[in-house]
Amino acid sequence: MSPSLAQALLQKINNRSAVIGVVGLGYVGLPMARALHDAGFRIIGFDIDAEKVSKLRAGEPYLKHLGQALYDTLKSSPRFTPTAAPADLAPADAIILCVPTPLGPHHEPDLSYVRTSTEMVAQILRPGCLVSLESTSYPGTTREICLPILEARGLKCGGDLFIVFSPEREDPGRRGVTTRTIPRLVGGIDPVSGEIGAALYRAAVDQVTLVESAEIAEAAKLLENIYRAVNIALVNELKPVLTAMGIDIWKVIRAAATKPFGFQAFYPGPGLGGHCIPIDPFYLTWKAREHGQVTRFIELAGEINHRMPHYVVDRIAEALNHEARSIRGSRILIIGMAYKPDVDDVRETPAAEIIELLGQRGAEVSYHDPLIPRFPGMRRYDFDLASTPLTAETLRAAHAVVIITNHSTIDYDFLGQHARLIIDTRDAMRAVTNPKARIVKA
Repeated sequence: MSPSLAQALLQKINNRSAVIGVVGLGYVGLPMARALHDAGFRIIGFDIDAEKVSKLRAGEPYLKHLGQALYDTLKSSPRFTPTAAPADLAPADAIILCVPTPLGPHHEPDLSYVRTSTEMVAQILRPGCLVSLESTSYPGTTREICLPILEARGLKCGGDLFIVFSPEREDPGRRGVTTRTIPRLVGGIDPVSGEIGAALYRAAVDQVTLVESAEIAEAAKLLENIYRAVNIALVNELKPVLTAMGIDIWKVIRAAATKPFGFQAFYPGPGLGGHCIPIDPFYLTWKAREHGQVTRFIELAGEINHRMPHYVVDRIAEALNHEARSIRGSRILIIGMAYKPDVDDVRETPAAEIIELLGQRGAEVSYHDPLIPRFPGMRRYDFDLASTPLTAETLRAAHAVVIITNHSTIDYDFLGQHARLIIDTRDAMRAVTNPKARIVKA
């Protein structure tokens, strides 16, 4: 085909007449849909979850950290169409795939969502369209998985269609940033695809860097998350070491952070949560084995981070033992079910594993989280639990209160005044003066 298809698509992007399909309306897709809508495009939002589509049509929030205004805007806009019907994506000039990339039971990549969504798009794809994958995966996914599926009906990348990888960089709950203000990477399967993909994202994002290939963009996203995972593992490893020496790891980190160069503060916790850091590094370790390489450093970091829920439970046992109690038969109140502060997101939350481990040891476990009124079913965990009101009576009744997630809305002074024993995994009680509770850091 002639370059006219590329030129026509670029013109549609530049004059905002292009129709953009967003597949997957979750933590990544919905903010991206908003950014593109704000840029002036008509958006077709697709999700297999009909309940999400119904809520969008009604203006009901299902990701509360995004704010009610987003749902109100999309509900009333003639330029936004939510749907659960794949055929409705047919008018799209560009389709962005924002689907999950979880791990299988043996830490192997699960690309089933990428495959099925790409196959769905291939059925309605027409010449001159752009497809962008945003889902984090190992280097080569876009070229090895998506490209053959999209070309299977005779279209050729770089001429008839255009394919890029642009890794998502969403951080739910982070204040002061939006999808527009978070810099973007774009890497194409070929140079023409890269240029068109960069043009689309530049319409909605302030800073876009075009890299030489999809593989560079894929590897860069993994490096970003591996960097965090490794540094978190470092402080998680130091935590029990320094605790045994009677040294507060959080005070050590704050002291080291006074150095204005050569150090970046990372903080320990009860384990890793979210869709990125607990999962993404293993995509690279798996792919490395295919090339005869080993990733000992990354795998060691994963081992340390995944061990932290067990460390927390051991610290709870030690703290209760000091009170002449065992975990068995103790009433333990978990503070915070979400994987990070101030979001209603439980993906890979360490709280779930801690609750399971405590239950296995015979504890009576409850939780309080103002953002998670009822524990949602997860792939590995399914507890019949609802958030317990945080009252003086609830705190006094608990043999131990365990802070897993340090939501800013929690009254930590109140905890300190009414709880007997607090196991603090987040240094959340640091600012509390004269607490009546005994505080143990974990």
